[in-house]
Amino acid sequence: MEKAASFLSSLLGVGGGGSGGEELEPAATVRSILIYPIKSCRGISVPQAPITSTGFQWDRQWVVVNSKGRAYTQRVEPKLALVEVELPPEAFTEEWHPTPDSYLVVKAPGMDPLKIVLSTERPTVDDVSVWEWSGSAYDEGAEAAKWFSSYFGNPSRLVRFKEASEIRPTNPDYAQGYKIMFTDCFPFLIASQGSLDALNEILKEPVPMNRFRPNILVDGCDPYSEDLWKTMKINKLTFQGVKLCNRCKVPTINQENGIFGTEPTETLLTFRSDEVLRPSHKNKRQVYFGQNLVCKESLSAKDKGRIIKVDDPVYVLESYPSSDEVPA
Repeated sequence: MEKAASFLSSLLGVGGGGSGGEELEPAATVRSILIYPIKSCRGISVPQAPITSTGFQWDRQWVVVNSKGRAYTQRVEPKLALVEVELPPEAFTEEWHPTPDSYLVVKAPGMDPLKIVLSTERPTVDDVSVWEWSGSAYDEGAEAAKWFSSYFGNPSRLVRFKEASEIRPTNPDYAQGYKIMFTDCFPFLIASQGSLDALNEILKEPVPMNRFRPNILVDGCDPYSEDLWKTMKINKLTFQGVKLCNRCKVPTINQENGIFGTEPTETLLTFRSDEVLRPSHKNKRQVYFGQNLVCKESLSAKDKGRIIKVDDPVYVLESYPSSDEVPA
């Protein structure tokens, strides 16, 4: 979409309209919103989600670490795929605050449920590391440590991001000024049902969307069209596509049993690699599915009104000309 259309749409507001303006048609609809409270564990599908300065409320606020404080991910501990997480439904409303009876509940095969009180102030531990970042975090205590140590068979602890004192910035080459908690790289990941359906048409065995762990799942658009979305509006919030999501081996892990395979990456390499999508760039044998986003309003101090909901329309205001020109 041309920049002129972007400018016009921004003047008219989401949906166009205005005096004499034409209505801007939505490119897609939000089908699901997914939050992953503990990094690499199962997600929660929610009807709405408030947006904070680091992404969706509760997303990747916790991580399991080993005895050296290094984060576990499914790449090295695929059993994380079997860990279920629950939060109170009201936790996904804008003005909710935890009470002494509010819990993060963690479940896994063969384990009794673990309940973490959300309102308790915890001691701080140092030298927690996730990829290139290291800093302090809140330690969720001995009971949680015992639970995860027993589940993995190795000394482990559950820690929570210490937002009051720690900052983990996004890569400034792609998104300057933004920050995250324990997510890999960027605050949001968008993918479309159309992309998954197109992939499953050529796979011998279809895979579910949980292999790709998006935050925002949209529907009603052409397969892989989300690759090209540069600027979009969802419920008057401005999202910017900043980088195609190159996939690690997590999509090859069956999220129902934690077992590695070769698909869908083997098939994606045939038509979703650098060589195919970005021929003018150096081929790194990466494969891509979905796009990383930031939300412009997350940079402001405003606390209210930053929320998106299932069934919200997605308006694309500006697009990249081709996948070869999308940052990756």
